[in-house]
Amino acid sequence: MSEKHEQAEQMVEDILGEEAIVRISSNSFRPEVSQAVIKRLPRYFRYLREIIRMGKTRVSSAELSRMMNVTASQIRQDLNCFGGFGQQGYGYNVNYLYTKICEILGVGCGFRAAVIGAGNLGTALVRSPMFEKRGVDVVAMFDVSEDVVGKVIGNVNVYHLDELEEKLCEFGVNIVILTLPKEFAPEVAARLGNTGIRGVWNFTGKEIEIEGGQVVIENVHIGDSLMTLCYEVAQKMYSDEEKDK
Repeated sequence: MSEKHEQAEQMVEDILGEEAIVRISSNSFRPEVSQAVIKRLPRYFRYLREIIRMGKTRVSSAELSRMMNVTASQIRQDLNCFGGFGQQGYGYNVNYLYTKICEILGVGCGFRAAVIGAGNLGTALVRSPMFEKRGVDVVAMFDVSEDVVGKVIGNVNVYHLDELEEKLCEFGVNIVILTLPKEFAPEVAARLGNTGIRGVWNFTGKEIEIEGGQVVIENVHIGDSLMTLCYEVAQKMYSDEEKDK
């Protein structure tokens, strides 16, 4: 993987935060596990991958705690939700734990994705190596602009939106990624109900529903993350001003 690709992936993840993982249930998913635990799993995935790159074969909960800024107790509790995977006095076998986290996150399920909206965000996502590293194969893009329909972006063909249902079925798409203008989101969502997809990663900024209730919808509001950052920065500034008085 080139340094350029690594930087591109990190840029996307920095923008999207921990929600950058598409969380579709695998056979290892347990419904009683809290959403808070599930949302931490992508961090384990990411940090374990870094540990593997470092050439380490085992890691303790204390070491993971220092890296992730999460208590060792919390790490043990999280992993115990799925069977533990560790051994007292030894820690965790890094490759084994990484493999299990991949299974839980559905990395090996062979998910196939399609992006609807070939604008700036859709193009940036398709060109990121993020999908490949997480076992998701982007097989198609859709748009209505004649400027992009028929072209290839990041090795992915762009089809006209009129072909949506046909191509989703033809390619066996499991996950749809919405990066189109929000005013068109409800109309497109209504067309997805009978296509056999299992999940939607929604970047439109508009909450959507898909008839039948069988499709997992992950709504990503990038602006919310920015506002959270602004709040934290403002609080820090106010605190510093109070200290200077």
